[in-house]
Amino acid sequence: MNLNDVGQMFMTGISGLSLTDEEKKFIQESNIGGIILFKHNYEAPGQLAELVNEIQTLRDEYPLYISVDQEGGRVRRFQTHFSQLPSMFKVGELNSPKTTFELHKLMGEELSACGVNLDYSPCCDIWSNPNNKVIGDRSFGKNLEDVDKHVSAAIRGLHTANVLACAKHFPGHGDTTKDSHYDLPFVKKSMKQLKENELVPFQKAAKSRIEFVMMAHLVVDAIDKELPCTLSKKAYTFLRSELKYKRIIITDDMEMKAITDHYSYGDAAIMAIEAGADILIYRSLEKAKEAYDGLMLGIKEKKVNKSNIEDKVKRIYDCKKRFLSEYNPIYIPSLSKVFKESRNTDLLDQFSE
Repeated sequence: MNLNDVGQMFMTGISGLSLTDEEKKFIQESNIGGIILFKHNYEAPGQLAELVNEIQTLRDEYPLYISVDQEGGRVRRFQTHFSQLPSMFKVGELNSPKTTFELHKLMGEELSACGVNLDYSPCCDIWSNPNNKVIGDRSFGKNLEDVDKHVSAAIRGLHTANVLACAKHFPGHGDTTKDSHYDLPFVKKSMKQLKENELVPFQKAAKSRIEFVMMAHLVVDAIDKELPCTLSKKAYTFLRSELKYKRIIITDDMEMKAITDHYSYGDAAIMAIEAGADILIYRSLEKAKEAYDGLMLGIKEKKVNKSNIEDKVKRIYDCKKRFLSEYNPIYIPSLSKVFKESRNTDLLDQFSE
């Protein structure tokens, strides 16, 4: 096992509109696999493309994953200049997978133009609990039929625009009331109920050749009564065996209180990787570094199975090889063509109040 590859299993946030010297050093020296971007990293398409170009100069053999939560509705990190998609619940109400495809293709084209190659979308959660505010209108609908028909359309739309999609939040965050940003939610459903509802959209996603599935910070009694899915070997084994899913499993943000209230960053990183995660997300570089150092120490102290790490790194590089190998820096003047004001107004006008 090459210790230089361990950094591939990390997605880190960065502090601003361009990289600091400390960020450059950590990303390059630790061979970090990807970056997650937020509102504070975005000002305009040109600036975003320059930031991505700057990040990609630090790449090793393959480019970094440049990722974002750009779902539409209330979860969108890039606002000005980008097409503002409605909530997926509103999209679902149209009952038109074709429109869902077109909207995600539009979103993907804008992301891809700026160098973003991974979007944490679509939400495969079913909004079955009306008190669930954390998912709510991020879901395509309140029942299985309304969600299931849009999942593959969303994935195809993003993939058509050369952006990798990520199905979330496995095994389904729709029937919870707690928000894992602040607390640890529990799902009390039986395995039969999960298989008949929550898991079906994720099966659809797996069949639609999704390259990423996001594991949620949920305690799902039918899978593991003790540990949140992110840290549960049973949950990862279940995803692999039940859905026959062979691609990358990524965690939700490991800085959420559902995890940090109970575990140190180093311990949680070791537990998640040992349980079956391929990539860990951290919204800040400081915590990513703490977790990385903790994992490296765990490897040194033989708390981590090295052959497992080899399998994860192989999966990550395989995806990069298939989708990101032909990398060219973004030519900034080309962005004006993509972001021209009149673009796809008909598509978005149907959602105007």
